[in-house]
Amino acid sequence: MTILDGKALSKKIRDKVKNDVETLQHNNITPGLAVILVGNDPASSAYVKMKSKACKEAGIYSIVHEMPSSINQENILEIIDLMNKNQNIDGILVQLPLPEHIDTTVILEAIDPTKDVDGFHPYNVGRVVAGLDSFIPATPYGVMELLKEYDIDPKGKDVCVVGASNIVGKPMATLLLNANATVDICHIYTKDLKEHTLKADIICVGVGVVNLIKEDMVKDDVIIIDIGINRIEDGSLVGDVDFKNVSSKCSYITPVPGGVGPMTIAMLLKNTIKSAKNRKGI
Repeated sequence: MTILDGKALSKKIRDKVKNDVETLQHNNITPGLAVILVGNDPASSAYVKMKSKACKEAGIYSIVHEMPSSINQENILEIIDLMNKNQNIDGILVQLPLPEHIDTTVILEAIDPTKDVDGFHPYNVGRVVAGLDSFIPATPYGVMELLKEYDIDPKGKDVCVVGASNIVGKPMATLLLNANATVDICHIYTKDLKEHTLKADIICVGVGVVNLIKEDMVKDDVIIIDIGINRIEDGSLVGDVDFKNVSSKCSYITPVPGGVGPMTIAMLLKNTIKSAKNRKGI
């Protein structure tokens, strides 16, 4: 069993990003990232702080627009419009989830697709589906880079993606399909999850359910990508896979924490650099 070390790979990517930033700065270009945070959700706030810290370490200019949960939709759209027009900003992302009174689709569609470093704008979603150059959502992008780092080729493999969110599950399935895998997508309405996971060569799961994937649900030598992250009663973080009992059957598995999580921020930084280069014609 081999651990897929996302922490180590993310460091390599972030070091490369830092070098790219230094090269851009020699040409008087400093990449900029704007983050919009609405409300005071602890998980969202912690994640935004991690993004800001990563930007600072890489030399990327970053700004966080913090807004109360009571803010109206028009105010958020005004900020996005300002960031769209700001020539110092290369990437814009809205931290999700948003409060219930805000229409997430309207907000995401307001972002300039050329600054959509989260890859959630329908324009970029469509280009990913078509296999065209685009901004790829950071978490699925990170998973693909992790597979590549360990010479795991999805081509011809049976892959089960558990979870069908617009942020992770759907783009994950699309990227794997583009890599010529045979993709099976499961979700909350799937009748018999075990029937699907048992025949999979690779399982990618990200639904936020502790120990959803158990030992009797996977075959020998399976590759497990655990995208879930859950905080349990003792305060520790675990994924969606029963790591202790499942790992012994795996050929490869991601740990939680230290697997997919670090890759998400690394790929966000990589997307921001890509945007800066695109916008400056480099």
